[in-house]
Amino acid sequence: MNALLGQLNPGILMILAGLAGCLVKSRRIRQVLMLVTPILSLVLLSVAARGVDISAGSIMGLDLVLYRVDSLSFIFAVAFLIASFLNAIYALHTDDRLQDGMALAYAGAAIAATLSGDLMTLFIFWEITAVSSVFLILRAGTKAAYQAAMRYLGVQILSGVLLLYGLTQVYTATGSLNLEAFTSFDQPGAKLIFAAFAIKAAFPFMHNWLQDAYPKATVIGAVVLSAFTTKLAVYAFARLFPGFDVLIWIGAVMTVFPVFFAVIENDLRKVLSYSLNNQVGFMICAIGVGTAGIGSQLALNGAAAHAFAHIIYKGLLFMSMGAVLYRTGTTKASELGGLYKSMPWTTVFCIIGAMSISAFPLFSGFVAKSMTMSAVAHEGLTVVWLMLLFASAGVLEHSGIKIPYFTFFGHDSGKRVKEAPFNMLLAMGLAAFICIAIGLPLVGGFGYTWLYGMLPYPDVAMAYQPFTLAHVVTQLQLLVLAILAFMLLKRFGLYPPERPGTILDTDWLLRKPGYGFAKWSGTVWNKAGPAMTAVAMRLAAQTYNRLEATFSPRGALARGGLTNSMALWSAVLLGLVMLVVLLAN
Repeated sequence: MNALLGQLNPGILMILAGLAGCLVKSRRIRQVLMLVTPILSLVLLSVAARGVDISAGSIMGLDLVLYRVDSLSFIFAVAFLIASFLNAIYALHTDDRLQDGMALAYAGAAIAATLSGDLMTLFIFWEITAVSSVFLILRAGTKAAYQAAMRYLGVQILSGVLLLYGLTQVYTATGSLNLEAFTSFDQPGAKLIFAAFAIKAAFPFMHNWLQDAYPKATVIGAVVLSAFTTKLAVYAFARLFPGFDVLIWIGAVMTVFPVFFAVIENDLRKVLSYSLNNQVGFMICAIGVGTAGIGSQLALNGAAAHAFAHIIYKGLLFMSMGAVLYRTGTTKASELGGLYKSMPWTTVFCIIGAMSISAFPLFSGFVAKSMTMSAVAHEGLTVVWLMLLFASAGVLEHSGIKIPYFTFFGHDSGKRVKEAPFNMLLAMGLAAFICIAIGLPLVGGFGYTWLYGMLPYPDVAMAYQPFTLAHVVTQLQLLVLAILAFMLLKRFGLYPPERPGTILDTDWLLRKPGYGFAKWSGTVWNKAGPAMTAVAMRLAAQTYNRLEATFSPRGALARGGLTNSMALWSAVLLGLVMLVVLLAN
């Protein structure tokens, strides 16, 4: 029985359950389905045999491997399943068939992609994540959400097209679609697949879809979106591009640049979206360090551990802001403040999420992020280490301090609302428990060793000690100095004030000048297009008439005997044929 259950891909089960959920009218039945399916899927994953490929056979000449579990895919799948279960609890107060079903299908597609054993299967579920997740934005029902959803879908489909084109090059060159790590960009398809992953991971200059779409999604949708898309890309990079040096610098830049935007952004869900960029940067940087040697294996462990912890604490922060949005109708920092008086439990849970993302000792972010910092230092990457250190201070400022301070404390907005619904508090409480439980030394079966035991290199992870005096003191110094800097800036009025406005990002180049150029081109074409088309048609007709007059059976070359003109044209045509043959060889 266990062998049979071990062959069922839990992601596919969740996709089917999600599609069924879209059709179930009974709210109670649908809620049970949303809660039970992730639990059942976790059971299926737990009994799966590691290192065994479950093939779907040959389809259209391609050998598809629908299910493969190893240490790397296992930890990502566990994190996705936990997030899906917490999201289902968080959404219990709603009655939206499409949102519930698509949230479960989206999570299932991410899990199935993580557990895929070949590039084509990965591509199929990669595209399902794009199509299913867009409904979580559309269900907000606003014009802004619709426009953002269309932009989001276009970007995600572009990622899929690049992935498909890349895998065709891989198959043409090797005759295989196995998920084998690339060793250089010179391999067929490597650059295209790298670009596909880069879009989904929201690399610099490819990141704007994230800040555009997530803050416009529904209260539930933003929480669900924060867990899967970018972390699926992190998994894909860890699987196919470990040790690529370029990822070190891309990741380091990703950790730094969002800090400046998040500091001045007024929409707190958008602040969390920039923070998501920052956190993914740590993971990408760690993947770039590689897989060879103790330091590199520690880095890949750090990327996986950080992804696991981030899925939980980032979800917790989005949950807390979702609860605020649900009760107050806004997440604008300029319109909030003083909510600790009426939403005390949400305040506590938000602070736990903030301390986790800021990597306070005894919280999940510390035991995960410290592995990456130690690995980068071990490899002697001093400049990168300093960039990550600066980014860590920035995380504390915009996610650790700004989010809870301006929402629940700061100036009193006068808003007196009800506490979040019980199911929201339960989901936040469970997420907060996990953030603390995996950040502790081993206590009563809980602690960071549980997380470390699931990492890709468990022996290296178990030998690593995060709670050394040097690690703890260094992190506490950084945190204390960042808090002091915030207090001084606020005291002397130098901290950027929270005020309504639009923060320009790199997408402005496409949204304004790019749109203006496209609109101008359309206007020019509407005015000059008919005339240009008429000229082109006349030229084509004249060219055709001349060719017909020369080469047709009634043409000049067909009349009379061999002439100098015929000899000349024959020589020209022969020369063209020889040139084509030469170029073809």
